[in-house]
Amino acid sequence: MVERCDFSIGQRIDNRYTVIKSLGEGAFGMVFKVSDTAGRTYALKVLKLWEVHPEIRQQLADRFEMEYQTGQIDSPYLVHSVGHGFVGGNPYILMEFCPNGDLSHAPKNSDWNSIGQQVLLGLKALHQCGKVHRDLKPENVLIKQDGTAALTDFGISGDRNKRMTERNLLGKPQQIFGTYAYMPPEQVNPHRDATVLPTTDIFSFGVMMYQLLTGSLPFGTLNDENELVLYIKAGKEGRWNRSALTLSRYGTMFMPVIEGCLQPDFHKRLQSVDAVLELLPKTEWNNLAVSQESMQPPQQIRGYLLRVMQGEEYGKTYDITNIYWNLSDMARSYLHPEALDITIGREDYDVHNVISIRETQSCYISRRHCTLRSVGFGQNAIWQIFDGQQGSHSTNGTYVNSKEVGSYGYFLRHGDIISIGDAKLRVEAY
Repeated sequence: MVERCDFSIGQRIDNRYTVIKSLGEGAFGMVFKVSDTAGRTYALKVLKLWEVHPEIRQQLADRFEMEYQTGQIDSPYLVHSVGHGFVGGNPYILMEFCPNGDLSHAPKNSDWNSIGQQVLLGLKALHQCGKVHRDLKPENVLIKQDGTAALTDFGISGDRNKRMTERNLLGKPQQIFGTYAYMPPEQVNPHRDATVLPTTDIFSFGVMMYQLLTGSLPFGTLNDENELVLYIKAGKEGRWNRSALTLSRYGTMFMPVIEGCLQPDFHKRLQSVDAVLELLPKTEWNNLAVSQESMQPPQQIRGYLLRVMQGEEYGKTYDITNIYWNLSDMARSYLHPEALDITIGREDYDVHNVISIRETQSCYISRRHCTLRSVGFGQNAIWQIFDGQQGSHSTNGTYVNSKEVGSYGYFLRHGDIISIGDAKLRVEAY
């Protein structure tokens, strides 16, 4: 049973947290500053399930849970989740409180170079865990007590907000111009939803930094539907006001960064956070930041698995080494060596895949999306991934990290992120 929740100052939430003040409200949730019985302050975000169509309540609740889990990634550049629960049937997340507001209210003379580096490191932490923020903008970057910039709002946002709005599942029109302002061209086209990649966040980072440096958006003003059409057109054509950036305080040093981030073709865009960091001025802080180590494989490798980091099967693992040996036994029994390929696709009764990934809320994973093939055996095996199956290709492509997998395939490594539709799978050695 979902109940409407209206909280006022002094009221208790879940009989545990006292409301100090409201911090804001959006289409899906409202956020409060609260204190617990020990006097510690937090931010508490409530999902407004009572305001959305019953058809998507479970979908939103699932993504809200994923947002809570994402907030537990260990990085100083992310706003951390502290706890979660329910009030009136509506889920809430308890988060660390950031007392210094967000970047939209930051002083104009802020050290944008350091702030940009911190934002990028927050994105790097997300991307290494198979997450794409989708809605990077100044309002979603908070300043912690020690002055560190940290990303927040990891869940129900960005192009997902846009998709739901266009399908009228929210029950009422929503103002989504703000979402379009930071959205890359490949996510704007309503006729085809491209796979969401780290390059989505890199484009949004370019828009956000341009806005913070110049005080305006790169592709024009955005106040009504007519300006929206012109704004989207300029973004697709890569037409943005370079002179305004040059006149800003950090304009010269940020020009290569903005140029690389705002490429309309995501294949030509800067492909990783590390690539963006490399273009920023090299300071002592920056060099320390870039030297962060990536996910390391175990010393002795016994096999490989795929862990679902984003998607409806979040948290599920597929042990491809064990799957391979089971297929190998079948191939020896029936003399079908081609059966050793591990096919991956959307769960569908009419198509048999070795790994069938559940996707009921959208259809961005093809029924015959990609293929895994083992080269070698046991701990010496190397896994190669190919787009499509049996000569056919997937609709939205298969990507490893931000690179599209071509017809020659891609050799996978520990820590790689496979993107197929809205799902993200991390390759893990064990």
